[in-house]
Amino acid sequence: MTESAWEMANSVEANASLNFAWNYWTNVSNWDDPPAQFELQGKFENGARGFTRFPGQEALPWLVRDVRPMSSARIELQVEDATISFEWQLERLAAERTKLTQRVLLTGEKAGMYVEQVKSMFTAGLPAGMNKLAVAMANAFSISKNPEGNAGR
Repeated sequence: MTESAWEMANSVEANASLNFAWNYWTNVSNWDDPPAQFELQGKFENGARGFTRFPGQEALPWLVRDVRPMSSARIELQVEDATISFEWQLERLAAERTKLTQRVLLTGEKAGMYVEQVKSMFTAGLPAGMNKLAVAMANAFSISKNPEGNAGR
């Protein structure tokens, strides 16, 4: 792989089994990052196409790559002669605890011209977004384990 012009990584731990965490994360309807909306065409598998939509803007197409079920995947967003990659890894820590790591990389011939913009988008937002994901995942896992006990919530 080519050298990155910029990269950042963040990890969180979620109170959810690895199987649940993988299925939750690969279901794009669970991706909650307003005002962005996400769409995946087909299953979450190698070569699948998706789109990120922001109000008043053209949809940004992306591809799912390097899927290793229950372990890792990469999402690639192409911009002019540059690529933003979102590399995800999931690791079982215990029966009901999973570590999620996201690494964002900016690569390509013209990546340097996007460094400041990409850096400003993810430096503060990545940790907060991953914490939000871990909490939502843990809540959904808790409900899935005891749906009747959570009916009044």
